[in-house]
Amino acid sequence: MANLTNKTALVTGASRGIGAAIAKRLAADGASVAITYTKGADAAAQVVQAIKASGGEAIAIQANATDAKAVNAAVEQTFKTFGQLDILVNNAGTAIPKPFEEATLAEMDQMIDLNVRGVFIATQAALKHLKEGGRIINIGSCVGERATTPGLAAYSATKGAVKMFTQGLSREVGSRGITVNNVQPGPIDTDLNPAAGDWAIPQIANTALKRYGHVDEIAAMVAFIAGPEASYITGANLTVDGGTIA
Repeated sequence: MANLTNKTALVTGASRGIGAAIAKRLAADGASVAITYTKGADAAAQVVQAIKASGGEAIAIQANATDAKAVNAAVEQTFKTFGQLDILVNNAGTAIPKPFEEATLAEMDQMIDLNVRGVFIATQAALKHLKEGGRIINIGSCVGERATTPGLAAYSATKGAVKMFTQGLSREVGSRGITVNNVQPGPIDTDLNPAAGDWAIPQIANTALKRYGHVDEIAAMVAFIAGPEASYITGANLTVDGGTIA
């Protein structure tokens, strides 16, 4: 597929896991891709190398998603490097699973800062450059729709905020031809949430398909929403969770 030819995408937090898969898929579909990372410069470089090895264009930019100055600089560097910005994927996020009464204020602040404030920062910066046909794609969570797993109360709240932000912003920028959508993964096999071990057992039990999802399955949905065939989809919360909240 090459339906993103002549498009530029910025994917936050894309040195590994879902973000890396999204970056590679968008590049495979023809987009030039910038990725941000906080730590793991080697991992980010490997994503860029993989994209270039497949004939794509990519750059990696160190920028903590909670640092407004760094994120704004990353957006400007993306625009300067590729001459445009068409797609923003707000992927950077974190979960700290534990019973709410045991969560520290610092842990809750970390999730709010990254999962909510970070989305606000990157989106506001990107909107300066997005034009007709632009795409904002947030990576939420199925537990932002329905909290099915104990220990995720605070995390669910942050992803619920992403859901409502998506819907509200879609109303504000729709007249500019910019779509805003929220992809809501269920349990996905990554370093942060591996499909093995005690924590995986209740998540698998919650799914209709009785398995974890793969990062490429999330990337495929993001690629579709980024493409021209999704031009009439906006303000949508698109759940890819194996039936977790069915």
